[in-house]
Amino acid sequence: MSAPIRLGLRANAGQFALLALDNVFVGMLIGSERTVVPLLGAQSFGVSSMVVLLTFVVAFGVVKGPLNLVGGHLADRIGRRRILLLGWCLGLPVPWLLLWAPSWSWIVVANLLLGANQGFAWSMTVTSKIDLVGGKQRGLALGINEFSGYLGVAVASAATGMMAASYGLRPAPFVFAGVVAIAGLLIALSIRETRPFARLEQQQDDQAVLRAPSRLGSVFADVTWKNATLRACCQAGALNKFSDTAVWVLVPLAMAAQGFRVATIGAVAGTYALVWGVAQLGTGALSDRIGRKKPIVAGLLLNAAGLGFAATAHTLVAWILAGITMGAGTALLYPVLLAAVSDVTPPLRRGASLGVYRLWRDGGYAIGGIVIGVFASHFNSKASFFALAAALSISAALAVWWMRETHPLATQLVGVSQ
Repeated sequence: MSAPIRLGLRANAGQFALLALDNVFVGMLIGSERTVVPLLGAQSFGVSSMVVLLTFVVAFGVVKGPLNLVGGHLADRIGRRRILLLGWCLGLPVPWLLLWAPSWSWIVVANLLLGANQGFAWSMTVTSKIDLVGGKQRGLALGINEFSGYLGVAVASAATGMMAASYGLRPAPFVFAGVVAIAGLLIALSIRETRPFARLEQQQDDQAVLRAPSRLGSVFADVTWKNATLRACCQAGALNKFSDTAVWVLVPLAMAAQGFRVATIGAVAGTYALVWGVAQLGTGALSDRIGRKKPIVAGLLLNAAGLGFAATAHTLVAWILAGITMGAGTALLYPVLLAAVSDVTPPLRRGASLGVYRLWRDGGYAIGGIVIGVFASHFNSKASFFALAAALSISAALAVWWMRETHPLATQLVGVSQ
C-alpha cells in the first residue's frame, strides 16, 4: 500500500527537492540567452531598431502569459506533471534554433517556444510546491522555488557571458543551453503528480467549496478586477516585468554602448539574478511572519530606485549597485505576490487562479517590450530608465491603495470583491 498523503515541507522533502532542482534548470534555460541574445541581435544580425530588437522579448511574453493561464487550467484538470513534461518538450528545440539561426526571425520563433517552456514548466513547479506544503509554509515554499529558478538564471547568465567572451556569441552558449534542456527533462521524469495533495488540503478547509468560483471565466474575472487585492497583485506583477525587461535588454545595450565587455555585462546580469534568487529564501519566509503587503510595496519601491540608479550609471560599481537594488526589490515581491494569490484561492482552483495572475504578470514582458521599445526609439536609455522608475512608483501606490493583507488565509475570501 502507498504511504498516506501528508501536507508539509518535511513530509515531502524528496519530491520538493526534485521540483526545486528542476526549476534550477528551468531558470538556466532562460538565463542562457539573457546576456547573449540582445548582443547577438545588435552585433551579428545588425538589428539597429530598438523596436525590432525587443520583438524577441515580446514574443516570449505573448506566449508565456496566456500559456500560464492555459497551463494552470489544464493542471487542475489533467495534472501538474503532464504539463511540466509538456513544457520541457517544448523547450528542447530552443537552444538549437538559437545556435543555427540564420536570421533574427529564427530568434523570435525560438523565444515563442521558450515562452511556452517557461509558461508550462515554471508554473508547474510553483503549483506543485504549494500543493505539497499546504498553507502554513506557503511563503517559504515559494521563496525556495523562486530562489532555485533565479539561481539558475544567475548561473547561466554569468556562464554564457564568460563563454561568449572567450569563444564568441555562438556556438558555446547555446550548446550549454542544449545540455540544460535535456537535463531538465530527465529530472522532470522523476517528479510525481501533486493533485492529490491539493484534494487533501481542500478537504481540510470546510469553507473552500463555498469560496471556489465554478468556471474559468469566474476565476479570470475575480483575479483580474473584481477582487481589489488580486487586482493589485496583477498590476504589481506586470509592472515588475517592465523592470525585468529593462534588465534583460536595456542594461546590456547601455553597458555595451559605454564600452563594457560582454563578460562584464554578463556579470552584472548574473548579479541581479543572483541577488533576486538568493534573497527569496528569506523574503518568502518573512512574509509568513509579517504578512504579504509590506514586502510587495517595498519591493516595488526598491525596483524604482534601482532603475533610477541605472539611469545615471557610468561605472561598473554603479551598474552593480543598480543590479543589486533591483534584484533585492524583485526578491521582496516576487514570491510574496504568488503567496498572496494562493492565500485567497481554494486549493482545487489554485492552478487556474495562479494561471490568471501569471497571465497578467508575464504579459508585462509583451506590453513592456512594446512600450520600452517605442520609448527607447525616441529617447535615450537614461530617459527610459527614469520613465520606468516612475511607473514602478505608481504601481507601489496602487498596491497600497487596493491591497488588503492576505495572511493569514482567513482574512481574505476569494470571490468577494473588495
